[in-house]
Amino acid sequence: MASFFQKLFGRSAAVAPATLASLGTDMHSHLLPGLDDGAETLEQSVELLRLMQTLGYRKLVMTPHIMGDFYRNTPEGVRGALASLQQAATAAGIEVELDCAAEYYLDEFFMRRLETRDELLSFGGDKRYVLFETSYINEPFNLQEAVFGLKSAGYQPVLAHPERYTYLYGRFPELEKIRENGALLQVNLNSLVGYYSSGAKRVAEKLIDAGLVDFVGTDAHNLKHMSALNRVLESEYLTKLLRLPLRNAEL
Repeated sequence: MASFFQKLFGRSAAVAPATLASLGTDMHSHLLPGLDDGAETLEQSVELLRLMQTLGYRKLVMTPHIMGDFYRNTPEGVRGALASLQQAATAAGIEVELDCAAEYYLDEFFMRRLETRDELLSFGGDKRYVLFETSYINEPFNLQEAVFGLKSAGYQPVLAHPERYTYLYGRFPELEKIRENGALLQVNLNSLVGYYSSGAKRVAEKLIDAGLVDFVGTDAHNLKHMSALNRVLESEYLTKLLRLPLRNAEL
């Protein structure tokens, strides 16, 4: 196994000088098998869990996509995948606590769930955090309505990777307003090294400098994402990020 880690991270996991252990929990990933564009098989999921443990995480809240047109996952299906992975992780000797929630796409199906008070997969116990995302390109007309609806239903909305929404580029005050209006903000670790784009990197850095980051997540889908996290460990902005009062360690 050491040679596998060395191939992925470029050094032996046993002597890796930096980890993400201070975060404690990763609250955004796609490691549950066969539910979305993340891990495809149970074997892939177990491999990715090993790497997350090596990075120092003690708990993972895995958040498969729920989208009306593509990933029609249900709470029952997500929990079933979690139970299977928990069993496989125990058999593999992986000592990381596993939990699940979801990453909801802001579409008409999501708004209908809010109207009918359908169960939403949340994390953080009685904090009832709900992770949601929007289109990367098109500005949603009902973002504030969704935030209000979530809060009215007793949930705390968390906007996933706001640094990646190109419709907000050059409009930083809008991000401040979204947070002021009740949505917490979650930045992706790989944004710190320009994995998604230089624009996402700039916005992530600005959010960190302004102290507007509430959660940080890997948003890990596959080995490629995990490999990029090695560069994050050496990022100047990771040090700044970890100085913020992040909520990960509370989970």
